[in-house]
Amino acid sequence: MEHRRTRGPATREDVPARNNPAEHGWDDSLYEPDSAGSGSASGSDAETSRQAPGSGHRRSGSRSRKAPKSRRRRTLRWIGIGTAVAVLGTAGAGWAYYEHLNANIKKDELNLSDAKLSKPQANSEGQTQLNILLMGSDDRNSDENVKLGGAADTRGQKPRADVQMLLHVSADRSNMTVISIPRDTRVPIPKCTDPHDGTVYKATEGIINSSLQHGGPGCTVATWEQLTGISIDHFMMVDFTGVVRMADAIGGVPVCVDKNIWDKKSKLKLKAGTTTIKDEQALQWLRTRYGFEDGTDLGRTHAQHMYMNSMIRELKKGAKLTDPGQLTDLAEAATKSVTVDKGLGTVKKLYDLGNDLKRVPTNRITMTTMPWDWDPKNKAHVIPKPGDADKLFALVRADNPVDGKAKTPTPGSAAPADPAAPKGEIAVTVRNGTATASQAAVSGRAKAVVSRLDGLGFTQAAPDTTPQPQADTTVSYPSDSLKGDAQAVAKALGLPDSAVRSSRSVTKVTVVVGSDWRSGTTYPKSAGSSGGTSPGTPGKAPSSASALNGADESACMKVNTYPGAHYVW
Repeated sequence: MEHRRTRGPATREDVPARNNPAEHGWDDSLYEPDSAGSGSASGSDAETSRQAPGSGHRRSGSRSRKAPKSRRRRTLRWIGIGTAVAVLGTAGAGWAYYEHLNANIKKDELNLSDAKLSKPQANSEGQTQLNILLMGSDDRNSDENVKLGGAADTRGQKPRADVQMLLHVSADRSNMTVISIPRDTRVPIPKCTDPHDGTVYKATEGIINSSLQHGGPGCTVATWEQLTGISIDHFMMVDFTGVVRMADAIGGVPVCVDKNIWDKKSKLKLKAGTTTIKDEQALQWLRTRYGFEDGTDLGRTHAQHMYMNSMIRELKKGAKLTDPGQLTDLAEAATKSVTVDKGLGTVKKLYDLGNDLKRVPTNRITMTTMPWDWDPKNKAHVIPKPGDADKLFALVRADNPVDGKAKTPTPGSAAPADPAAPKGEIAVTVRNGTATASQAAVSGRAKAVVSRLDGLGFTQAAPDTTPQPQADTTVSYPSDSLKGDAQAVAKALGLPDSAVRSSRSVTKVTVVVGSDWRSGTTYPKSAGSSGGTSPGTPGKAPSSASALNGADESACMKVNTYPGAHYVW
């Protein structure tokens, strides 16, 4: 993607409120000035003394009459879904509107596969990483979606997830990595069972966007987990209508193109430079494929990254979310257009998630695309690039930032280890983590390492069938009292000191045999150098991941100008 700093004029329009909260019993009198509003403390002298010109209101004795409530002070958090949360604990009308928003939200099962990954290991502080799968559905089962998405002849067909992004938020909330996978990536799709009608979809191989048709978003989650080895905590899926509503509600998103563009397929028409897009134009931007870069889905992915970064910057500014009408528009848009897993099925849970996400600084958000190669079976498709894709996934599994800014562990911060127990008294669990994005797990690896440990005197070692793909072999322990036992196991297997780690998600010493040890019973000397896959060690996304920093406002999409393309006007 080309970057440039020359900007064209942006166009901004006011967005009229399209929803009337009063219809749902909303009562603005429930609000008091919000202390987290524009920076002034609620109830301060500046606030209580504010008065309308000519009103004659003034302070008298110890009491004062409150001025009209400032619109700014009603500003609610993150993506506007929090609008209803402000009335939690109140009665009557406010609660009715909160319940109305809750009823808007569609919910589905998180994972439809029988094989589920174990949750990410907590760090030494007890903090756990957060992984959320975002999906954009091409659903055409409503008049509005057909109008926006076209292809009316596909109405009634099961939707596909043409946009898929994994949001990884670090355990300490200091950074976020977003990984996109092109919709035409060929992957193994696991066996999934539709939770609504019981239909069983056999394991197969196909394009990743079709996984949504195998029972719903929970099968796409299962496909991602199988592909990346990353355990997914939540999903959020939005349709065509939702994209338009959201862009409209926040007042538009600034984007940039290096030349005039007119894509006859998506209908996107923009002049060179920066334009603030909204309404259907936002959807056109996100759907444009042939008009960007080389005309493949990769260019579209890069355009989506630019849009997301820009939208996050706009939301963090909060400048456009100062009007109650805009806030309720945004709340309505978000809740009506989204499908989430049951763990995110209320406004409050979405609001709490938003508060968690906003802790990440914009300059520590990195957008990436899964490194890929052309599919040898079908040149219209792509597959994960061996080595590079595995490295990107391994960095996320180890909870390392992909911008190369991992924190250096504080020397001497680890508690001293207790002496190891006798080998025969150490309970050890061994898992097979040899699967990668491009290779299936090696059968029997856990049993082979258990046999090796038994021969070394660790007679209480046993295999665990829980899949936990990871690039590097590790030995985890749940408490400082077992650190010495974990070190003894690692030493016996020939693992480096960096392989030993503390984790509150295990209950005993646990060995995960990674993809760096796919054969033999002796740990290879060349292993353990996967570059940043041990927590807290430096690592960086490979160049093939096309990383884009969230604070980069100079990003500008390159318009497709190859001969005969006719996308420039």
